Amino acid sequence: MSEAQKTVVVVEDETDAAEMFAEMMRVTGFRVLKSYSSSPAISLIANERPDVVILDVMMPDVSGLEVLKYMRREPALAKIPVIVVSAKSLPTDIQSGLEAGASVYLTKPVGFLDLKQAVEKVLQQS
Repeated sequence: MSEAQKTVVVVEDETDAAEMFAEMMRVTGFRVLKSYSSSPAISLIANERPDVVILDVMMPDVSGLEVLKYMRREPALAKIPVIVVSAKSLPTDIQSGLEAGASVYLTKPVGFLDLKQAVEKVLQQS
C-alpha cells in the first residue's frame, strides 16, 4: 500500500463485535483504534481524525447517533465518513441514522464483504 495507512475507529460496546470489526479492518490494511463507549470515542475521534468511523448506535452511555450528530456539528470532524452498524433495522431507524449524518447504515449481523465494500465506498466519496 503506497499511501499512508488509513485509520479506522471502531465504536462498539460489545467487545466481541468490536474485535470482529477491528479484525475485518486490519485484514483490509487499516490501522484500527477501538472504543467501547461513546464519551471516550468522541475524544478519540477528535484527537485522531480517522479516515473512517464504524459506529454502533446502541451504546451504554451516549447513543451512537448523538456521537454522529456531534461529529457533523464540528467543522474538523464533519467530513469524516461514518458507517453506522446497528441491530436496529426498522426503516425508521435507518432513516434516523442517515438523517443524523451516517454515510452508510448497515444492520447487524454485518458480513466482512459488506463492511469492506461500505468502507471502500465512503473513502472514495470523501
